[in-house]
Amino acid sequence: MEQPDQIHLRDYIVSTEIGAFQTERGNEQRLRFNLTVDLAQHVVGVNDEVDRILSYDILTGAVAIGLADQRYDLLETLAEKISAQVLAHPRAAQVTVTVEKLDRIPGALGVTLVRRSARVEADPTEAPVSVMFHKTEVALPQGGLVIVPDAPHLPLPQGGNQREVELLALDQAAWALAGHLGLTIADTRTEIDWAATERRAVVWAPSRMVRDVAGLPPEPHALAFWLADRLGAERLYWALPAGETPPPAPEGFTIPVQQK
Repeated sequence: MEQPDQIHLRDYIVSTEIGAFQTERGNEQRLRFNLTVDLAQHVVGVNDEVDRILSYDILTGAVAIGLADQRYDLLETLAEKISAQVLAHPRAAQVTVTVEKLDRIPGALGVTLVRRSARVEADPTEAPVSVMFHKTEVALPQGGLVIVPDAPHLPLPQGGNQREVELLALDQAAWALAGHLGLTIADTRTEIDWAATERRAVVWAPSRMVRDVAGLPPEPHALAFWLADRLGAERLYWALPAGETPPPAPEGFTIPVQQK
């Protein structure tokens, strides 16, 4: 049988409170995590695109979600939770999770679980995120936020693939805005999901995600509506100058809209 491709997380150490014994309560101890994921498909033809693979952030994120969920008495319960979070990803076929206590004895005490996607059911992992069209300076809302830059309003070369030219101009505007706001750039869904999980604001450079989306104009308002809908955003903010009103939402757009 052909062997699956794998990704892994090795010797990932986190301190937390865990354990059933009274001596373990109120005291943190080090846990070591090792995860190996069998992929559902071979890693071929992905064209170096991070959105087309299972990101390593899924593994560290599964550990973080598991530890944040509750205080555990048993390593087995924590390992089961982590397995479920990893297998929620459609590109994960099987996961092996090892969790070890490093401070109980001179060696390591631990458990290893092997789970396939059909055997567990994960809790929802999508972190809340909002989208903002940014045309004027405003206080940024707390939590995960993706900022869509305004067009640079500069002369652009004419002819050729005009849509591509306008998208690249928006990418340039995104880099300029990110530098001005002291934020990082996100140009993939994986980076946006990471920002949402970390409750961070990022500036979106759109060309990579929308280049092949037929019928979507390279116009910032349209891109803001598209991104908010694509992410299932909690809210779409419009940061507009005084007296300027947001454009009407497309038919069927149901995400709450708020002007900052």
